[in-house]
Amino acid sequence: MERRPLRLEIVPGTYAVCRLHAAEPVPEWAGSGPFVSVTRTEAELSVVCPEGAVPAGVRKEPGWRCLRVVGPLGFGMTGVLASLAGPLASSGVSIFVVSTYDTDYLMVQDRDLERGKDALERAGHAVAL
Repeated sequence: MERRPLRLEIVPGTYAVCRLHAAEPVPEWAGSGPFVSVTRTEAELSVVCPEGAVPAGVRKEPGWRCLRVVGPLGFGMTGVLASLAGPLASSGVSIFVVSTYDTDYLMVQDRDLERGKDALERAGHAVAL
């Protein structure tokens, strides 16, 4: 596992993780904001988007903040998520992770943001809020 300090930046806003039926089309409300992720599997359609965009009645987990690992990260890098998830887990901070071609995004509950920042910094990472 490569051990090197990572830099993380907060993505503005508060986010919701939503679950829709697998056969539903991607909703219009899921298409804008500084961070949006849409993932379809045979079992569900998951949408992560700004919390304020989600209409009433949609199954969701609100109150998430988004931390972006400053990248791009090479596909050959190993241990990136482990180096972040380990300290957060040890501090009791739950995460939801989204990976893209260039980097990783860690979602933490708003109430855990400061505790998560402290845990990551103790592990040697830099977090700009």
